[in-house]
Amino acid sequence: MPEIEDEKEASVGDLINQLVSLCSYLDKLYMQSHLIHLNIEGPLFFPLHEFYKEQYTSLVEEFDTLAEFVRSMDYLMPMCERGLNAACPKFNHVKSYDAREMSTTYLKNLEQCGMMAKEAVEIAREVEAPDVENALADTVKLCFKSSWMLKSTLRT
Repeated sequence: MPEIEDEKEASVGDLINQLVSLCSYLDKLYMQSHLIHLNIEGPLFFPLHEFYKEQYTSLVEEFDTLAEFVRSMDYLMPMCERGLNAACPKFNHVKSYDAREMSTTYLKNLEQCGMMAKEAVEIAREVEAPDVENALADTVKLCFKSSWMLKSTLRT
């Protein structure tokens, strides 16, 4: 009996769409972390202020790395914020200046971003893009390590 080859269900186009969506989410996380960094107040000001600075710095790098993969495969990124917004899945917005509430919203978004990156890893694996898979693993690590650190800080 002849072997039946497994057909790939994902395509490079699927990977590109996932990367653009993830980049749009990273962009929103960047701005959210930067604004929280500027507006945080309270007894945990110093550690949270520094944490959010590290976040927005890292998020810009993640965005750039993933967007460069999109370009390296000869696809275009959105040209402006409107295009990024159209590609962005549901994002939780901060509704309070309370440090705990801001951080809890950010935490939920970090975890959502990590899950999106995990989904993209699977697509990258399926289309045999180990370089993209590796970069996405770094995004997963950033999101879930940051989530753990923030949870631990908020438990005080």
